[in-house]
Amino acid sequence: MTLNDLFTKKAFLFDLDGTLIDTEPQYSEFWHSHCCKYLGDATIGDKIKGCTLDIIIKEYFSSTEEIKNSITRDIFEFEKTMTYPFIAGAREFIEKARKKDILTAIVTSSNGEKMQNVYRIYPEFASLFDAILTADDFTKSKPDPQCFILAAQKLNVSTSECVVFEDSRNGLLAARHSGATVVGLATTLTATEVASLSDLVLKNFL
Repeated sequence: MTLNDLFTKKAFLFDLDGTLIDTEPQYSEFWHSHCCKYLGDATIGDKIKGCTLDIIIKEYFSSTEEIKNSITRDIFEFEKTMTYPFIAGAREFIEKARKKDILTAIVTSSNGEKMQNVYRIYPEFASLFDAILTADDFTKSKPDPQCFILAAQKLNVSTSECVVFEDSRNGLLAARHSGATVVGLATTLTATEVASLSDLVLKNFL
């Protein structure tokens, strides 16, 4: 499969962090330090990539209300100061897809508050997509495929007519379980790790 083969599909469903915008190194720094501080194990930061904040807190940081509140406060403040650069070629790729009448959607584990930071930096961001689904729109976190199934339904297409672009293991598993064609971005994981869960592996969109 090649990049051009993807344009026979009806819809492109994009994860956000590590897929369209190059934020994963920043999140890795945040979660590694907080997992080390509160859990004594920095490696947990790698396991939670692609999960919603609610699931991360529930499964790893729910021992006390003080810790839960501290994590929530810290991540919201951190996201206000992050940079949100596009992955190379990502914006041009989206625009090319739209010119070919392919539907586009964001399907992210980030919540609405985080997305406001993206919109602040890129006021036109929402206009690049036919739908934007955040953690506020689904009840199950990746690796469950619910988010991609809901996105396909919102676009009125079947998941078999969709291409999902993902970078994390949880996201790639969710994409695979949804029945969509899976494109893995080797931005967070190695190309070898991504390849086992993807139909096509990309370094970026150039």
